[in-house]
Amino acid sequence: MKRRGTPEADLQRAVVQALRFALPRTAIIHHCANEVTEPGPRGAKRQAILVGMAVHPGFADLMVLCDGRVLFFELKSLKGRLSPSQEAFRDAVLAQGHGWALVRSLDDALGALADHGFTTRVATPLRRPAP
Repeated sequence: MKRRGTPEADLQRAVVQALRFALPRTAIIHHCANEVTEPGPRGAKRQAILVGMAVHPGFADLMVLCDGRVLFFELKSLKGRLSPSQEAFRDAVLAQGHGWALVRSLDDALGALADHGFTTRVATPLRRPAP
């Protein structure tokens, strides 16, 4: 059986490792398992349980809390697109004054930290204007 590619999962592991290195030890980096990928009735039941426990549709892949700042990262492959629920989550987070970033690379993640005023132990990449 051929293993399916997991570009977003691979990116997330790399970003978490980089954030753990770049941010102070007091920083909290959290991933919330937001969905059940198990098909069928059992998966639907588990997803309903999670929704009852306040799982939020479109919640970002990573949340970073450090020095009084909150930044959400939505990780996507180079061709990945935001779902409508992810767009709604982004809009709600930004409306509340928190940071949110679309991350497609390690440079995006480290640049987002700099863009949102996080102090890091690494030099940040030059930022290009968003397209």
